[in-house]
Amino acid sequence: MPRARLATTELGRTGLEITRVGLGAWAIGGGGWEFGWGPQDDDASIAAIHQALDSGVNWIDTAAGYGFGRSEAVVGRALEGLPAGRRPLLFTKCSLLEGEGGRVVRNLRRDSILREAEASLQRLGVDAIDLYQIHWPIPEADLDEGWSALAELRAQGMVRHIGVSNFSVAQLERVRTIAPVETLQPPYSLIARDAEAELLPYARREGIGVIVYSPMGSGLLTGTMTGERIAGLPDDDWRKTHPDFTEPRLSGHLALVERLKAVAERHGTTAGAVAVAWTLRNPAVDGAIVGFRRPDQVAPILPAHALELTDADVATIEGRG
Repeated sequence: MPRARLATTELGRTGLEITRVGLGAWAIGGGGWEFGWGPQDDDASIAAIHQALDSGVNWIDTAAGYGFGRSEAVVGRALEGLPAGRRPLLFTKCSLLEGEGGRVVRNLRRDSILREAEASLQRLGVDAIDLYQIHWPIPEADLDEGWSALAELRAQGMVRHIGVSNFSVAQLERVRTIAPVETLQPPYSLIARDAEAELLPYARREGIGVIVYSPMGSGLLTGTMTGERIAGLPDDDWRKTHPDFTEPRLSGHLALVERLKAVAERHGTTAGAVAVAWTLRNPAVDGAIVGFRRPDQVAPILPAHALELTDADVATIEGRG
């Protein structure tokens, strides 16, 4: 099947040409761990991955921490046997390990990262990872050692490019003395805008590629989330008790969703697509990571890649008109 064409851009200065929307594999790590999303059917995950690839998406972002290897393993299964022309770029992350009772343990020591990289390569079924990222800059005391380990992996050819996630400008400045930071992955959405103040302008100025995560607020801005649905989420879905999904914040977020729906109606699309397109308007943002757990979730969001919001649209979305 010929792959559909989506808008693309270069990821920073990496030379990687990515579609403006990528597939995020956090939720397909399932439940049973500290930041899980409740039960997840692996066959549905694989079908969603295939649907996204058939629709033109050319990169997947996952992490060893998502289900403690489950997400990477599912991605690897989905890509088995695919011809080279259909294989996506693979981005993954290190530093989150499995602790007691499904809790996350953070480790940035060199030996741990080297072991993680080997395990990720095996689960994904590839000889090299296109982009390897430090998931969280914790413990900060080991940040230099962790970043040096990623530079070592790149020198060895096990990974092609290196980046970071959830870093501050000060932390970016610190590690760049060891090796250039090629990419940054921060949270960014209409309900998480802290990156606008300093982080995104810095990345743009320094030529650092940016892929943002949770552009739809982890499902909150899709237009399908309600208070009743949140109450019915599985107990092992981290969102159920998160402040963004509970009062007093929830009412304001749902009011924002109604504004997104109004703009979506003007463009003949969905609230989720509008929310993603809003993040792509920022000149520092190269791509947005969107989680698909089922194949039917792909088509409603992909129009974001080419959706041009007007100033009037943005004013409506942000409650200014």
